[in-house]
Amino acid sequence: MEIFSLVLLAFAVITLFKGVRVVPQGYEWTVERFGRYDRTLTPGLGFTIPWVESIGRKLNMMEQVLDVPSQDVITKDNAVVKVDGVVFYQVLEAAKAAYEVAQLEIAILNLTMTNIRTVLGSMDLDESLSKRDEINAKLLAVVDEATHPWGVKVNRIEIKDIQPPRDLVDAMARQMKAEREKRANILEAEGQRAAEILRAEGEKQAAILEAEGRREAAFKDAEARERLAQAEARATEMVSTAIAQGDVQAINYFVAQKYVEALKDFASSPNQKTLLLPMETTGVLGSLAGIVELTKAVQGDRPGGGKPTPPARPGNPFTQGG
Repeated sequence: MEIFSLVLLAFAVITLFKGVRVVPQGYEWTVERFGRYDRTLTPGLGFTIPWVESIGRKLNMMEQVLDVPSQDVITKDNAVVKVDGVVFYQVLEAAKAAYEVAQLEIAILNLTMTNIRTVLGSMDLDESLSKRDEINAKLLAVVDEATHPWGVKVNRIEIKDIQPPRDLVDAMARQMKAEREKRANILEAEGQRAAEILRAEGEKQAAILEAEGRREAAFKDAEARERLAQAEARATEMVSTAIAQGDVQAINYFVAQKYVEALKDFASSPNQKTLLLPMETTGVLGSLAGIVELTKAVQGDRPGGGKPTPPARPGNPFTQGG
């Protein structure tokens, strides 16, 4: 009798413990009654009917990471590349994840790998290398829609690496190098062209400034010649007036001028010189004195001037009286 009581007590204790369930945070357990799904236990303390109900699946409800192994994919232009990736997913409905699909992780993995081959197979190699965000978006849309009946939410799918064949990588490197050299040559040619244009503009501006300088110099030279001509005309007019009035000194002015110019030309010649004076030097001085007398006479004819000085007698001006 005592043994039966002990067995009964042990059975009651075991039954009590089988009916009490503690679900950890981040997990949900499914409860099966006689092998059929009945309900889901959420995190915390839960109870089941011993010997009638049992725990079916223990599901992780936190976001999980699933590595996609590397696989060979043929692109649209028949290039073979190695592709791997990673999937972030989360179980939202424990019952569907437990009973709608067997081996949930393997199903998600195979679905992702298949769609990677589909998406990359519709793109060229250049597009697959440069449009990674577009590939990720297409994969996410397809896989998330396919896993929705399983109570799973696929949050992200990322392509980690795309490796073209080695020979293709070398060819792309040569192409990139050639393209960069082409751009460098174009930039260098444009720089030389700009330098030539600037140099031509500078030479053009210098020529314009030089021409303007020559024109200004010629204008000033013309002004100087015009003034000299006016002075010569004025002098000629004065001499002509004096000659018309019978003044002999005006003739002496012309004689002295030609005499001095002849001496100047003779002195400035590059050859050796011997100067012979067949006339007295005082004759030239007398001619110069005549120029002085002529000038005084002209000044005396001006308004407000004094009385004209009488013409000097020919001869040495230093022996004449004042």
